[in-house]
Order: sequence, then structure tokens, then C-alpha cells
Amino acid sequence: MKAQTVSVKVSTGRVLCCTVFRPGGKKLLAKGHIISEDDIRILESEGMEKVWVTELEDGEIGEDEAVSRVASEMGCGCYEIHLAAGGRANLHATENCCLLVDDELLRQINCVSSVVIATSLNFSFAVAGQRIATVKSAPFAVATDQLNAINSILRERGPIIQARPVRNPPIGVLYSDPVNGERARQLFENVTRQRLERFGLGASFVMSCVEDEPSVTRALHHLLRPKPAVIMVASTTAPAGPEDVVGRAMAQVGGALERFLAPVEPGNLLMLAYKDDVPIVSAPGCFRSAKANVMDLVLPPLLARYRVNSWEVACLGHGGLLG
Repeated sequence: MKAQTVSVKVSTGRVLCCTVFRPGGKKLLAKGHIISEDDIRILESEGMEKVWVTELEDGEIGEDEAVSRVASEMGCGCYEIHLAAGGRANLHATENCCLLVDDELLRQINCVSSVVIATSLNFSFAVAGQRIATVKSAPFAVATDQLNAINSILRERGPIIQARPVRNPPIGVLYSDPVNGERARQLFENVTRQRLERFGLGASFVMSCVEDEPSVTRALHHLLRPKPAVIMVASTTAPAGPEDVVGRAMAQVGGALERFLAPVEPGNLLMLAYKDDVPIVSAPGCFRSAKANVMDLVLPPLLARYRVNSWEVACLGHGGLLG
């Protein structure tokens, strides 16, 4: 791009290199603004004769068009794009959702100097209207060949970010205790309610039982019938592994163990199994407190009916020290 000072009269279609302020300090036109005929009249009315501008050269695309193109290719799901000042395009959720971010692809795109992308964390929950990502370009213009390369990568390997809606999913909760299941319910129900309210949700199906294999198995069978988005098992005990009561009951109902042990603190003893498409989650100790723990990390994708796998649980270790 070529920057130069020109007469206001011949500046139509040029791009401002710096913000123009009124004598009192109020912003008149922002840096990066493309000057129109109406702008010329405004500038002249303020007594300005010259402006510092730049113009696109062959093989360049303006910053607003560049970020708009990247924003339209980088994601999918329930979001919309809003242009902002300074060569930015912001992605905003259009409904409550869980964000799935391809971290490796994001790093690859961010190695290109002309455009950078910032996103919310993978598996994070976003409410309608919340900004979930921003695309920012180099000032004023981007080389066409670089932009084409970025969008080619996104079309081949994308999306970087998926906004998967969370639409009032049914949720099952099982409270269990070796002596009296109602004791577990009394201990954990308030915390469970608080945790689900963070997502604007509540429990749909609730049961309590004595924590022995036949009782937990029967309860899981009942909770599986309506095919909820997730079943949470809130136990007063801390199972040492899948061989304990809860793990054996998961196996008895046909659940396939996906993961035991999570690199998250609190929440190391996470146990995740799937009966067909229904996840069953046990996280001993995590129902005692509303403070952040592994349940807050895995619930958003499960509520969005995304199948979290063992590798993705393993990846929670970076940032998994929650408290």
C-alpha cells in the first residue's frame, strides 16, 4: 500500500491512515475508514484541507473485506458476524451453545502474519449474544494471495470453531449412597442445581438409590429409557476405578467405558461411559461443591450432544488445574 497526504477534495475512495479528530478532541473518522463523498463535505466543514491516506495496490484486499471472508469460512453453527472498527470481524453466538475449537488449525492460521484469530476456549459454554471469536487483519489491507491461502486451508480442514447449540437437553441425575440414596440427594441436589443453572438448565429425571450393583444398574436402566443428553452419577463414595460399584453398573447396562481418570484438579476420578449415544458420567467429590471442577469442563459439549472421547479428556490437562 502507498501512504500519502492528499487534498480532501480528491480523497474519495482512499483509506484513512490515522483517525481524524475534531478540534475539541471528538473522533470524526476512524483509521481505516474509506472516505466517501459525504465524508469530504464533513471534512471540509471542519476546515480540513489535506488528509493522510493510503490506497490499495494490485494484489491487495481491504481489511474489512479480508476479515469478513475469513470469518465466513472459519466457523459453523449458531453464530453471526459483525464488523468492528480497526479491521475486525467479531463472531457472536445467536443462541446458547458449546464451542468446539480446532486448536491445531487455529495455531496454523495464526502463523500467517496478515490475519490473526482469537477464540473462546474449547468446550466453553456461551450464551446468546456473547462474542465467541474475533478475526483481526494487518492494518488497511491483506495480500490477496495470503488471504486465498488462508481460506483454502479453512475450506480443506475447517472449521476452526463450531458453535453447537444447547437446546434444553433432557438431563438425568442419579444420587447414590452405600446406606441411603436419599442421603446423597440431600447432600448434592443443591449443588447440582446450581451447576446446571449456569447453563440455564435443570434436571429432567432424578433418582436415588442404595449404592450396590443391582440397585445402581436398575436406576441407570430407568434413566436411559428417555435417552437424555447426559446421565450424571452423584455418589457419596470415591470409586477407585471401573471395577467398583458404579463402573460395574455402567457395564451391566451396556455402557462402554470411554475414559477413567482426567488430568483435571478437582475431578481426577472422572469416569465416562457411553450406552449407545447417551453419556454416563461419574465424578466423585465434584457434586459436593459448586466451585469449578471437571464437570464444568465436560458438561457443555455433552449437553450439546457432542461425543467427548478419551483423547479430548486427556487434552484437558493444559489448563486443568482449576483450584
